[in-house]
Amino acid sequence: MIIDLPSTSTSAINKALVDLRDSGGAVALGRVLTLVVVTDDAHAEDAIQAANEASREHPCRVLVLARGNKRGVARLDAQIRVGGDAGASEVVVLRAYGPLVEHGQTTVVSLLLPDAPIVAWWVGAAPEDLRTDPIGRIAQRRITDSAEVSNPAKALEQRRASYRAGDTDFAWTRLTNWRALLAAALDQPPYEPVTAVTVAGAPDSPSTELLAAWLAVKLKAPVVRVRTKRGTGVQSVRLERKSGAVELVRPDQNVATLTQPGQPDRRIALARRPVRDCLTEELRRLDPDDVYGETLVQGLPLIGTSTVTVRAAQAAGKLSPPDRAARGQADAEAQAARTSRAMKRARPEGTTQRSRSAAVPAAEETEQAPAPAKKAAAKKTAARTSAARGTAAKAAPAKAAPAKEAAAKGTAARGTAKSAAKSTAGSRA
Repeated sequence: MIIDLPSTSTSAINKALVDLRDSGGAVALGRVLTLVVVTDDAHAEDAIQAANEASREHPCRVLVLARGNKRGVARLDAQIRVGGDAGASEVVVLRAYGPLVEHGQTTVVSLLLPDAPIVAWWVGAAPEDLRTDPIGRIAQRRITDSAEVSNPAKALEQRRASYRAGDTDFAWTRLTNWRALLAAALDQPPYEPVTAVTVAGAPDSPSTELLAAWLAVKLKAPVVRVRTKRGTGVQSVRLERKSGAVELVRPDQNVATLTQPGQPDRRIALARRPVRDCLTEELRRLDPDDVYGETLVQGLPLIGTSTVTVRAAQAAGKLSPPDRAARGQADAEAQAARTSRAMKRARPEGTTQRSRSAAVPAAEETEQAPAPAKKAAAKKTAARTSAARGTAAKAAPAKAAPAKEAAAKGTAARGTAKSAAKSTAGSRA
């Protein structure tokens, strides 16, 4: 259900929400937080869809502040979405124009849920200092996305300079699977220290910078940052140890190959995480992310801005060629396809015949069998029929013999009775 409220006010919006709850019970009260989404008209629908998906795990009230044109008179258009158009939440879309664009806090403060945590999410560009932003000051958690701005490196530096407990970034959330795989690989024997780290990724990928910073601050090892093509994201990580290198390579942005000494290569699904998954993960915790803060504040200075090219890293033996991993994945996929085709062509005849003879009647089995098998089955059936008839013929005389003997005994008994009657009559005479 969608209710449009053009040229309205926050008091009219609150009254409409109360009327919806009183009249039809369309708006549930079991909300765990208020999610304030700050965006513009161009990205509002995508943000609403991601919030609706996340609300299925975290029921909340979603307040979308879509900033419009700053010119013109002050106007506030609202839209209330409940039911199937709002997932497990209630969505209030606020489109502000004119001077109201700069007063987002006063627009949303009267619509916040009482006694509930507030999470703010900036879609696209965020304020340079979240600590001084009106919405940032009232929120317990503040979510940004450095990958959606024109200069991700500058955005990360702004986040580091103005960091306070409760800040987080989707560039960090997208690394959850990478960090889990690398931690699991190092959690297996041999338990050797890492002596060197190589991280390869695009220059416009803030996730690559954060991954290198996290490894530098946690492993206390020197990190080499390799620059790949723009738009490729995180491509590979190499951890040098005495027994051999641990490598996690993702050449095609979808499937990665994990290489460990003494173990076969493993292919792992490692696609880029969508926004809805990142938002759902961030809403699971309302306490500060201390690991992110440590990585941002202490790890980024350890990385610096110097990078090397892929060719230089390969010449120094610090990076395996990505095309080798791509060829290995292609060979593995081709082998899997051949195995699948071979399994489809294979027909276990013996197992099939036994199952048919147990489950299908003889007549149906004969009809379904091929021509030679039909002839053999017909001969077997005729032989079984002849044998059955012979057995019945032999059994018939055997069954008749006792009957004949009983009849003879009955005749003899009647003869004896007649003789006895005649003798009795003679004696009386």
